[in-house]
Parts: sequence; C-alpha cells; structure tokens
Amino acid sequence: MNTQKKQGRSTTAIHAGYHSDPQTGSLATPIYQTSTFVFSSTEEGARRFAGEEAGYIYSRLGNPTVTVLEEKIAALEKAEAGLAFASGMAAVSAVLMAMVKTGDHILGTKGLYGCTYGLLNLMKDRFQVDYSLCNMTDEASIRQMLRPTTRVIYVETPINPTMELVDLKLVAKIAKEVGACVVVDNTFMSPYLQRPIEQGCDIVIHSATKFIGGHGDVIAGVAAGPKAIMDTIRMTSQKDIGGILAPFDAYLLIRGLKTLGVRMDRHCENGQKVAEFLHKHPKVAIVHYPGLPQFPQYELACRQMDGFGGLLAFELKGGMEAGIRMMNNVSLCKRAVSLGDVDSLIQHPASMTHSVIPPEEREKMGISDGLIRLSVGIEDVEDILDDLETALSFA
Repeated sequence: MNTQKKQGRSTTAIHAGYHSDPQTGSLATPIYQTSTFVFSSTEEGARRFAGEEAGYIYSRLGNPTVTVLEEKIAALEKAEAGLAFASGMAAVSAVLMAMVKTGDHILGTKGLYGCTYGLLNLMKDRFQVDYSLCNMTDEASIRQMLRPTTRVIYVETPINPTMELVDLKLVAKIAKEVGACVVVDNTFMSPYLQRPIEQGCDIVIHSATKFIGGHGDVIAGVAAGPKAIMDTIRMTSQKDIGGILAPFDAYLLIRGLKTLGVRMDRHCENGQKVAEFLHKHPKVAIVHYPGLPQFPQYELACRQMDGFGGLLAFELKGGMEAGIRMMNNVSLCKRAVSLGDVDSLIQHPASMTHSVIPPEEREKMGISDGLIRLSVGIEDVEDILDDLETALSFA
C-alpha cells in the first residue's frame, strides 16, 4: 500500500521532477547546455534510436533540463506526461497538427486568442482542416455545432479578454460521447488555480511565458496529457517542425515555478481588490472578473477554480476615446500585451492582441473597441489603485 502523503501544489512546483545531483549535490537544476549526447558504444546509440533504451540522443529530441520542467508541469496538471516548447503558439500548433488531418473539424470557443485564430485559418486554407467557433456557455450550443468529423474541442477558459468561463466538466462529458479530444488553454489560471484534466479534459496547454515563468524574461510553451498522446506529439509535430525549448529557458521556467504559489496568491489578492475598485468607480461601465459576485458565471468560477486570478477586463462609460486617454496616463501599470508578469500590464485588445480578427468577429466575441484588459501584478495593491485612480481622472 502506498502511504506517501499527497503533496500540495507549491511543494510539487518546487520539488517535482528533480532530486539533487548525486555526484555534485547541486540544489538548483543544472543547465545541460549541449546540443548532442555521447554514446558509450555504437550498440547503445542504436538501442536509443530504436526506442529500446531510455537515454538522451540530441537536444531537439530531449534534454535533461527540459525533462525536469516537463515532469513538473505533468505533476502540477495531474497528467501522465508533459512537453515543453519554444513558445505558447509552438505548443498550440504542435498539439493541433498532431491531433487532426485533412477533412477533420475543430470546434473552438468564441473569443480565441488572436494567434490561435490565425492558426486555425491557416490550417483551413492550407490543409483543409475546418473549424467553427461556439459560445460554449450551454450544452445545446455545443451539441449544435458538433460534426461527425469533429476531432478536437479547443477551449480557452477564462476566455481572453472577456473572462467568460466554459464549464470544463460539461465539455468533457460531451466530447467523450462523440469521441473528440478536449484541449484546454489554461494560461490565464496556471495549474495552481485550475487543472482541466481533473475536470475530465484530455490535454492542457500553457503559454509558459505568462504565469509559469512570471517574470517577463522568457518565451515558452508547455503541454500536458496522456503519455501516449504526448509521445506521439514529441516524435511527430514537435520533432519534425522543431519548436523545442532551449535548456536555459527551461531553467528560467523551473526557477519561476518555485514561486508560483506565492505569486498566484498575490495575483488573486490584488486582482480581487482592483476589480472591486473598478466595479465601484463612476467612470467604469462594466468589469469582467470571475471573483465579483456580479459576474454572471461567479458560481461556476467558485466550483471550477481554486482562485480568481489576476486578469480582468473593463469598459469605460466614455468608450474607446476615454480608454485611450486612461491608458496613456498610467505610470505604474505598463502598456504591454503580455500577462501573468509580476508587473501590472495594461493593453487594448481591439488594436493589439485581437487586431488580426475582423471587427465584426470581435463584436461577436464580446470584444468591443472600448474594452481594456489589465493583468494585475504583485506590486503593493495601494500603488496599483493610486495609478488607476489617477489615470481614470483623464478618462
């Protein structure tokens, strides 16, 4: 009988995947900055290439530093295996290209990240993989959009930037009935706050650039899921297209994960206070944040997530022009398009992250021209609120 005590999320983030090097005793994960690995014999090399023996061959196919990161992500997401990539979009493209073929159909949530939307269009135009977007807030809407050729249901929750939620247990239930694979972009929540595989989903993707790295100094992506599927992706679309992660970047993410818990707790605490401040502000028309009781899906957020995160969106009563004036007068908050950083970042989706999407499609997604997205950092919350109060006086 296994009597080992189940570890908490922060303990897992710090310790999973690595035990100090028995030869050197190094506490920190070593950076194996090597392109290739030496075989003790020709026979050993042949066995490794044939898959008969575990071991490293070439860093595009696997690297010890990267392996530690992959095992940490798998442990945090409660998955069998993980993969690391050079960017979030490298992860998205590798997973989708491994899961579908010409003639297949992908059903995605409305409001997809702009580059994911661009990838789906490229796959449709070049490879005849069709897609459609669906409001996944109710079962009937999902079932209506399914086709016999639907192979993947691709979910973002919360959806960027409207923060609309998708019921993961519901989507997983429907997908299993029709034999589709559920892929979830979990970037906004991190595995600390939401674990889709526990909800019945199949594969989880992150832009690790965001909360997993947390410090705005690395571009990376990760995926986690069943070992058989991860092995297929590793040996096909990852190996052959080559969007692999460098060992030093893996080291930065491993270091970032060690503070994931304390950072996410602070993001949640600050995000809640900023959302409540904006909700009460006379110049703000609406705030989209799952932690507000006024949020339409507040009950789902409480069931599905372990915290409400640091991302929110809001619209000013003065519309787009007021939003531009407000954004141009922030000081502490930085005008930048990323998220999940220790710094507070503010951006305008219609002209930045979602500008590739036609205006009529953006409107259908709930992304108005006046919508502003704020990634609340871990600064002292009083300073964030002071900065927003000052900037809002110009709106």
